[in-house]
Amino acid sequence: MNINDFDRKKRYWYAFWNKEVLDRPLICVTAPKDDVTYYQHIQNDSISALACINKDYDTLLNSFKKSMDTTYYGGEAIPYLNITLGPDQYAAFLGAQISANKEHDTTWVNSCVDDWVDFEVKIDWSKDSYLDKIKQFMTYAAKFANGEFIVSMLDLHSNMDALSALRGPQNLCFDLIDCPEDVHRVLNDVRKTYQEIFEMAYDAGDMEKTGSIGWAPTYCPSGKFAVIQCDFSCMISPTHAREFVIPAIKEEASFLDHCVYHYDGKEALGHLDDILAIEEIDVIQWVPGDGQPRTIEWMDLLKKIQKAGKGLWIYDWTCQEIEDHFKELSPIGLVFSVVAASQDEADQLLINVANKM
Repeated sequence: MNINDFDRKKRYWYAFWNKEVLDRPLICVTAPKDDVTYYQHIQNDSISALACINKDYDTLLNSFKKSMDTTYYGGEAIPYLNITLGPDQYAAFLGAQISANKEHDTTWVNSCVDDWVDFEVKIDWSKDSYLDKIKQFMTYAAKFANGEFIVSMLDLHSNMDALSALRGPQNLCFDLIDCPEDVHRVLNDVRKTYQEIFEMAYDAGDMEKTGSIGWAPTYCPSGKFAVIQCDFSCMISPTHAREFVIPAIKEEASFLDHCVYHYDGKEALGHLDDILAIEEIDVIQWVPGDGQPRTIEWMDLLKKIQKAGKGLWIYDWTCQEIEDHFKELSPIGLVFSVVAASQDEADQLLINVANKM
């Protein structure tokens, strides 16, 4: 990364987390570089998982580097690599087996807990365990990066998401009614593993030196940052969420210096007020869900989130939509991620938005 431009980006990100506005909301805009043949890096959960499991690091890293070298990172965009074993990797760190296949974009685990009574929460730190493999990959990638890109924080589907993967979501729903004491016991033990797993990834990715970024690419120049979530919450009532989900989310947010909450699906909106009441959550990423209108059509909800003092990471507006509608929202804590067709379009977007402030 160009050090002068990186220092400029850092100033914008520091202002973002401090709820200050320099001259416009943050815009992370990427585009194919001019005068080069653009190379598209193809990566999904399965490709990343197989590279990690088979220790085929260089194939993936060289592909990413080639793409990065032909990509323009405009505004506050930061080049980063997301290493993952898939959405259920946290459960795999606790003993579940991952299924990864080149024919699929994602990975999964099959539920492996028949009964919570005899289940003991224990991180598998053994040599060549999933956790050890991802630690090795992240450490290798951080050295390979050599300051040119950042290795992102893991996508940690912890708390009730981990229990859902271990037990199966339908069975876990029944358990909340049939044996809530057992769920509480296991959940409390899973919650105790969060800081240890986070610290492993933070150290392996050399994030104290580089800063932190998540798969939702909001960059934190210093301190501990992660994207947090509980996708399982869409399946339960607000009463059950307040009992099992909200305390775990608050605990994770309190441990981190900054965080984004990944809010996935309108089915989870019954918990919105409880999520917004967690003071330690900085930013909300609203994902309406498959088949739903895009976020630009949820303006009342976006304004409600901002009124509660939360920032917004918006990922699905076009360049023109950003230019035309960004002033409908407060610029404080507002960040857009967008792909432009060219460097010129990317630069013009930044100029036009600044001029309209």
